[in-house]
Amino acid sequence: MTTIVVGYVPKAEGRAALRRAAEEATLRDAKLVVVNSHRGGRSFDSDEAAASDAALTEVREQLDSTGVPYEVRQLVRGLDPAEDLVAVAEQVHAEFIVIGLRRRSPVGKLILGSNAQRVLLDAPCPVLAVKAEAELTEGGED
Repeated sequence: MTTIVVGYVPKAEGRAALRRAAEEATLRDAKLVVVNSHRGGRSFDSDEAAASDAALTEVREQLDSTGVPYEVRQLVRGLDPAEDLVAVAEQVHAEFIVIGLRRRSPVGKLILGSNAQRVLLDAPCPVLAVKAEAELTEGGED
């Protein structure tokens, strides 16, 4: 069975990546490995850990409804999310990686986000980048 790795953050770009990765896993009869990576340290306190666990519970519920075989890995190893994603893809011999991208200003489009850029450059396999749809928040669009 082939494996698809997806980088997940509980934001619009993470949800878009997860949806597309689940669709690809269904089409390819593949296993999905969901990677949620945090650097850890003082900024990752118990409240943030609880919020992350709740978000991953929603991921599991969503994937349970698809019937796609999956594994969720929450990593707090002090590495950049890009490093964790690439390492997992190497470990599981991923067919490809799915990442989400957020909207950027015209100037921001010149420079891709550092994590996305590192995944694209360092990945041992093809990378599918999915653009997140705009989500409305109290302050307007993301």
